[in-house]
Amino acid sequence: MMNNDFYSKLSINPIIAAVKDTEKLEKAIESPCEIIFLLKGNICNIEEIVRKVKQAGKSIYIHMDLMEGFARDVFAMKHISEKVKPDGIITTKSSIIKIAKELGVFTIQRLFIIDNLSLTSGINSINTVRPDAVEIMPGVMPKITKKISSEVKVPVIAGGLISDKEDVIDSIKAGAMGISTSKEEIWDM
Repeated sequence: MMNNDFYSKLSINPIIAAVKDTEKLEKAIESPCEIIFLLKGNICNIEEIVRKVKQAGKSIYIHMDLMEGFARDVFAMKHISEKVKPDGIITTKSSIIKIAKELGVFTIQRLFIIDNLSLTSGINSINTVRPDAVEIMPGVMPKITKKISSEVKVPVIAGGLISDKEDVIDSIKAGAMGISTSKEEIWDM
């Protein structure tokens, strides 16, 4: 099982740097954020990115759905777990969460809440699959954050469309344990 200090790092700083391109990686590493969500990478550069982030003392979670060159199967997950060794993975796919959990990898399930059906099915999925945390998008829905936080037994991260300090505060007040954002000015809040 990978050592995971996700919760303690979130308690130090609830802002998570979401990195969509490798040029922003350096800024994320230099920011006060303790956790980085990697939203871009490929089979050729992922090991180097993870090594660089970990050398800086930060935790890194890679979004499996957005990594190029990997199949979405048990072999890709084994490679990620044994060779790349991130602190965990993010995915929208319940099947990948199940595989990762079997391999002892920390899992974050990303949910896009666009209507009542996706809200209900998302809550059911979390309660069935039991990821280690859930990221809900968009994160600027305090009512929905509060509802999900009260109905699931895993930490909630709010992400997407977070644009200012007020969004961060509202999400935390609504029950989010962390906020993921690609907005660099929020990384330094």
